[in-house]
Amino acid sequence: MIKSILIINNHGKPRLIKFYEHYSEEKQQQVIRELFLLVSKRTERSCNFLEVGNNSNIFDKDTKIIYRHYATLFFIFCVDSSESELSIIDLIQTFVESLDKCFENVCELDLIFHIDKVHYILDEMVMGGLVLETNPTIIYSNYEIQNKLEKAENPLLSGLAGVMQTIKPNK
Repeated sequence: MIKSILIINNHGKPRLIKFYEHYSEEKQQQVIRELFLLVSKRTERSCNFLEVGNNSNIFDKDTKIIYRHYATLFFIFCVDSSESELSIIDLIQTFVESLDKCFENVCELDLIFHIDKVHYILDEMVMGGLVLETNPTIIYSNYEIQNKLEKAENPLLSGLAGVMQTIKPNK
């Protein structure tokens, strides 16, 4: 099971935090700090899998950390021992591809200004710590359907035509 998913930039600022187990806010902050310290000090040639084991007082002994570093962002998944490392690496790749497809060359600013959409994409893939969908085409299709629904509900989101329609009196 996936315990948590985090996206942290090179300076240690979290850009996305999703815990699938209950932690107090203080413990969440500890987890974020420790994860950043663990992955940021590793070289580019290091393995992307870490078994925390008994070396940590924050994580369980069966916790594995699987991460990828893209440009200025670390995509970090904390999982239990039942998850396959390679399938999680593939899931990270799928997540990044889906973000890239939805935001056209995703960057850190997209995560900051469109965090609701990033959470929607993540929720299409993982819910309650379990993987739901791994096909980027289906994820993108569902994302587009959601965008169309949002625009239909709020005409102001559909641009100038929507604004003109709300200003123009109905006859």
